[in-house]
Amino acid sequence: MKKKIAIVGGGSCALMLGCELNTQKFDVSIYENNAALGRKFLVAGAGGLNLTHSEKHIDFIKRYTPFSFLEKAFSHFSNNDLIKWINDVGVETFIGTSGRVFPKKGIKPAAVLNIILKKIKDNQVKVHIKHNWRGFSKNNNLLFEHNNTLFEIESDYVIFCLGGASWQITGSKGDWVNYFTEKNIEALPFKASNCAFKIDWPLQLINKIEGGILKNISITCKDKTHFGEIVITKFGIEGSGIYPLSPQITEQLTEKKSAEISIDFKPGFSIEKIIEKLSQERHKKNLTDILKTELNFSQPQVQLLKSGLNKESFLNVAKLAFAIKHFELKIIGSASIDEAISTTGGISLIETDEDFQLKKLPRHFVIGEMLDYDAPTGGYLLQSCFSMAKFVAYNLNNKIT
Repeated sequence: MKKKIAIVGGGSCALMLGCELNTQKFDVSIYENNAALGRKFLVAGAGGLNLTHSEKHIDFIKRYTPFSFLEKAFSHFSNNDLIKWINDVGVETFIGTSGRVFPKKGIKPAAVLNIILKKIKDNQVKVHIKHNWRGFSKNNNLLFEHNNTLFEIESDYVIFCLGGASWQITGSKGDWVNYFTEKNIEALPFKASNCAFKIDWPLQLINKIEGGILKNISITCKDKTHFGEIVITKFGIEGSGIYPLSPQITEQLTEKKSAEISIDFKPGFSIEKIIEKLSQERHKKNLTDILKTELNFSQPQVQLLKSGLNKESFLNVAKLAFAIKHFELKIIGSASIDEAISTTGGISLIETDEDFQLKKLPRHFVIGEMLDYDAPTGGYLLQSCFSMAKFVAYNLNNKIT
């Protein structure tokens, strides 16, 4: 008789599991609260389905905070392996200018999802929609609510793929936490990640800089520096340049209610080169004009720079050059979880073994965003979900009897 595997949740992890678990060996069922699988997968792809990134393996894994828990799974199923896998199922991909990997232009996220769903169907996996997980029974079986009826499911193995708490419109609410804490399994509070960060802009300044984009800059927080761009909003700042620093910013916000970041407006220039540029044509132009013509500063950049310096310092070339390389901003908060791209928090990594099995609940696995780790934007979160799912499927198929 086949052993039974119950997959709780129908997001990205479940999609991979549904394709890869051996249904000649297991009776596999997916239980999803929504009316269809992959709802968050579709929402995430609304602006372009960023499947993964083309970055080298050694750099890729270090994008996660922490990263050691994922090394084994990522080595088993890396970004290159995912690209091959998605191509093999019938989805052509291309690498964008930023290194991100997308389906070939013209292939919509819904089409990608439908191809994966067909593979799941062909694999004879049973899909149960509108099944809301309601915790454990006294003997640790799963309890589900369907059509206002509560019933119990007995399985040999359970794989939880319940997601974090971001994008709650997709059903990812993080409301499953208590079911685990009741089993003495540690779960940390959810926090927004890859989100906008709050800055207390002076009203007179924000009226001049709102909507400005700071391009080709580097931002440093604690011991990490990232290159990219940020958008200035009334709330604060957001964009690809700041998202990867979420772990460092969140850590400081937790510790002291504020975080310090330093912007280098010209990471390609030494401070000596900037002084040289600022010193050119001083007899013909003022420093504001020189910033625009010689250093390509936009008006919002100039206004932001001026806000951090008094008039005397702005007119001092050495002090102005230093500020261009080390412009400090104070972050006082983050956007709400509802506005975040992803979350940290959830099941503590100390609760699982290296195969993502819960130490206190053998034969129960926890994977994906419901674990407490941070992944930047750029395809890294989706890759981690696919890597964990593929790894767990491999272990069940080949190691467990």
